[in-house]
Amino acid sequence: MDRREFLAAHRNRHKVEDSGSSKPFRTLSGINPYTGTWSENEVIHLLKRTMFGAAKADIDYFKTKTLSQAVDELLTPTAPAPAIPIKEYVTSVSAANPDGNIAQGTTWVNDINGDGTVQSQRRASYKKWWVGVMVNQDRSIREKLLMFLIDHFGNETVDVGNANWIYKQHDLIRQNVLGNFKQLVDAITKDVSMLRYLNGYLNNASAPDENYGRELMELFTIGKGPDSKYTESDVKEAAKVLTGWQINGTTYNSMFTPSRHSTVNKTFSSFFGNTVITGRTGATAGQLELTDLLNMIFAQQEPAKFIVRKFYRWFVYYDIDAAVEANVITPLADIFRTNNYQIVPMLAALLKSEHFFDVMNRGCYIKTPADHIIGSIREMNTQFPSLTDWSTNYGMWSLFNNWMVNMGQNLHDPPNVSGMPPYYQEPSFHELWINSDSLPKRNQFTDTMILNGYSVNNIRVQFNCVAFAQLLPNPGNPNDLIDDALRIFFRNDLSAQSKAQIKTQILLTGQQWDYYWANAWAAYTSNPTTANFNTINARLKSLFQYFFNLSEYQLM
Repeated sequence: MDRREFLAAHRNRHKVEDSGSSKPFRTLSGINPYTGTWSENEVIHLLKRTMFGAAKADIDYFKTKTLSQAVDELLTPTAPAPAIPIKEYVTSVSAANPDGNIAQGTTWVNDINGDGTVQSQRRASYKKWWVGVMVNQDRSIREKLLMFLIDHFGNETVDVGNANWIYKQHDLIRQNVLGNFKQLVDAITKDVSMLRYLNGYLNNASAPDENYGRELMELFTIGKGPDSKYTESDVKEAAKVLTGWQINGTTYNSMFTPSRHSTVNKTFSSFFGNTVITGRTGATAGQLELTDLLNMIFAQQEPAKFIVRKFYRWFVYYDIDAAVEANVITPLADIFRTNNYQIVPMLAALLKSEHFFDVMNRGCYIKTPADHIIGSIREMNTQFPSLTDWSTNYGMWSLFNNWMVNMGQNLHDPPNVSGMPPYYQEPSFHELWINSDSLPKRNQFTDTMILNGYSVNNIRVQFNCVAFAQLLPNPGNPNDLIDDALRIFFRNDLSAQSKAQIKTQILLTGQQWDYYWANAWAAYTSNPTTANFNTINARLKSLFQYFFNLSEYQLM
């Protein structure tokens, strides 16, 4: 499954001393601009890492661009923000405060309602909506990056409880997803969901709560690396800086209460240059001291490296050895810091680099459940009813969300504030996505979408294998059909012997001559009767089901 280990084992060059033993670098490539071939293969690699799947229409579109143009466009979304979540659920009669004033088909995001049943319905609605946004994503990195940043800040919707607050956080991150990371941390610190989740709303001068101050340093900005030398005293001083922020239960907005704020001077350790943040009073004290705190944190070298490492593990690979640290992480961190923590310049350098397109970084990353489910839906060009049919669409999105949960990825509900374990848990990282429980479910999902699909409101959604084949350049030739489909589905090609055997057994139904498929395809295209359709559809369904069940399909 780990193709990179196989390739690395065959590279007898450049050893590095590690605890007394020699260990080969995986690759020595860095962030110099990639100057190699820019073909369909490279386009697919870029799209699978920056979007959910590489849809044929997107591949064809970006093939007309240069590499630099493609990356710039992915990093510069022009599509409008998606429509906001709506009430697609039935008003609960069990709620003490049912939201009967909100009609089905209209949004609930601005309606204040503290009932637990209503908020549970809205949390479910929010997740369905988010799945729909991913399915219908625009040609940009926005949705992939949004999932990364929401996981980075690690809030659990079930603990926050209030779906309105959760959506506000989602929208806050969406608005800043390609903006300034430092400014996003400032905003997320005062976000109502974050105040609720990490007890910031309880933090006051008489009893400073260290919860958020600790995670701010450990998980959100500085990390726990060998050069992260902040102290326990720093956490306590940060907690004092952050006193006074609360949640307005009437408006669902955050607010600052000066009387709850610690006005003493806050003194930090030598790691922060023994900085003293002057205690302030009055209505602006909270923001002034927060600004000082973040300026102090981001003035250090480690935050840029820590955040860049997380971007790297999200978009490239999980293993950061000495060569990657020196040739990729450090120079990217310099770009990040030099650009005052603007996300786009750093990501542009990464995605245009020789390292990103290095052969060692292709087909080596196990798909997340979202990549597996949403990616397969988009790559198969799956058709849905018009978005005006919100009832059917939300029903479908609910099914796909349930599949993701069953495979181990619960959107906006990680097991703890650290986020989803495959993004940080050493040494396995992404390998945690695959186990004896999740792998059969992955296969079951694609099997179901090929064989029967799902029906909601008497509308069926499934993979149309014939329609997909028709998108390929030469589907009447069985060899081209297999090659072109695998180029989209797989990042690691099958052997010529394997493809020949698959062709013979499935497309040629055991015969030896290619015309057994070519004639069947020609018969259908010239005379698309039910009988002719069934002939090629049965073979294509068997072909794609076989492809999707191979281990190679789990990699991107």
